[in-house]
Amino acid sequence: MWKKYSARNQPEIVSHPPGGKSAARFYEPMPRLITINNLNKTIENPAHVGFCDSFLCKLRGLMFRTHLTLDEGLLLVEKRDSRLDTSIHMFFVPFDLAVFWINSDMTVVDKVIAKSWHPAYFSKTDARYTLEIHPDRYGDYEIGDKVEFKNV
Repeated sequence: MWKKYSARNQPEIVSHPPGGKSAARFYEPMPRLITINNLNKTIENPAHVGFCDSFLCKLRGLMFRTHLTLDEGLLLVEKRDSRLDTSIHMFFVPFDLAVFWINSDMTVVDKVIAKSWHPAYFSKTDARYTLEIHPDRYGDYEIGDKVEFKNV
């Protein structure tokens, strides 16, 4: 499945990009959906987040979206633990986010409410994954919690 962005930046799901390779630049493969379960406490309805491990998916992130529902989000995946590689900016993101940094040991190492249009956020320690979800989910994970990723 592919996600096409209209002039109003509203995603539209299509089975393949029409028009061949030249038209593919306006489309991106949809990231597979996962849930992130907290092994220290039960989350009744965990968010369904996109697993973003490609350059284009991480580049676009949640920019230019008009809103984020309570059950949506993105998990930005890097190749190694790093403070720099997992840093984020909030330019062109018109809403706040709950951001959690998770290391390779699947432990939450930092969290913050990221404010819209803020220049940059960095984890206090090295992390491999950056979870961006609705700010009302800030209490779903605490620093030190162990997590696991499950395919939806």
